[in-house]
Amino acid sequence: MFRLSNLISSVVEDKKERILNGSIAIWNFTNRCNLSCMHCYSKSTLDEVDTLTTEQIKKTILEMKENGVKFIIFSGGEPLTRKDLFEIADFCKDNGIITYLSSNGLYFTKGNIKRIVDTFNYVGVSIDGDEPTHDHFRGLKGAFRETLKAVQLANSTGAKVGIRFTITKETIDSLEYIFDLAEKENIPKIYISHLVYSGRGLDNLKMDLTKEQRRKSVEFIINKAFEYYNTGRDIEIVTGNMEQDAILLLDKFAQEYPDLKEAMRDRLVTWGGNSAGRKLLNINSEGDVRPDPFFPLTVGNIIKEDFGSIWQSGELLDQLRIHPRHQIGGICADCEQIDICNGGSRARAYAITGDLWSEDPSCYLTEEERRKH
Repeated sequence: MFRLSNLISSVVEDKKERILNGSIAIWNFTNRCNLSCMHCYSKSTLDEVDTLTTEQIKKTILEMKENGVKFIIFSGGEPLTRKDLFEIADFCKDNGIITYLSSNGLYFTKGNIKRIVDTFNYVGVSIDGDEPTHDHFRGLKGAFRETLKAVQLANSTGAKVGIRFTITKETIDSLEYIFDLAEKENIPKIYISHLVYSGRGLDNLKMDLTKEQRRKSVEFIINKAFEYYNTGRDIEIVTGNMEQDAILLLDKFAQEYPDLKEAMRDRLVTWGGNSAGRKLLNINSEGDVRPDPFFPLTVGNIIKEDFGSIWQSGELLDQLRIHPRHQIGGICADCEQIDICNGGSRARAYAITGDLWSEDPSCYLTEEERRKH
């Protein structure tokens, strides 16, 4: 995750940098879902049966705690289809692990909303555009209205709530709408995710943005982050799955605050770019452990071995934990900004070339921008 808003404010105001003291796990607790989204990396359906038991999950949570996992993002499928979800989240809280919920919002009700916001430190709800765009993208007519009600319901509690938006050719025309919606509804956070080629996202590869579209979109997002900071608008902007965004932010920041350019660059290097297998991991509904949710290869399975044995060893993880990843080829091989982005998505590289260590095919940076000065 690339926290644009936090970086701008912390560098300009010389605040202590926000460092992730531990790892984040994105855990797909179920592959069951009431939607059929075009980009879904887990190809979820309503017919799925949960594989992992409550006891197995709790055992693994304790092992994850011992191995430095500090955050667990509850994902799916739709995580609220699991009847033991709150029990699992409470167990995390009892063991000092921060929990986030990633949901489509369709199971939010007046009867359970307090339980949801009291349980999770942050609630992210997916809205992928205006009503016709969202309903088409999510595969259910009427989904937008119910999801918007869920966002409004959660936001009315005063809890930390955010909109999650995946930007593709199908949704790009709604990018500005999403920001307008957040402003109108006073939603405190917008998370913009770039497409990664996995699951239905790989099946529907043609819906990914061109490099020109991506660049224009990122410039719009970055300009919004500066607009919100300069006007004191309390909306946090985060992007995901496109670490190259950091280099465009650095260039824009240098124009606004030239004397602070090197301070920002130092922060970005500390942030470290793509963190798959380093500060980020994924566990899917079958118990497979991957360096990130989109990664084409597994490094183990929690049903067959304990989490510590999986996470603390292995040639692939050792390679991913090299920073910066100078072993990446293509345009990354001589890129002077790789210490910031760390080479971007290995899943996208593998999907297109079959080589984990080829360049991220979605990188939109010019040759000049790949130079430090």
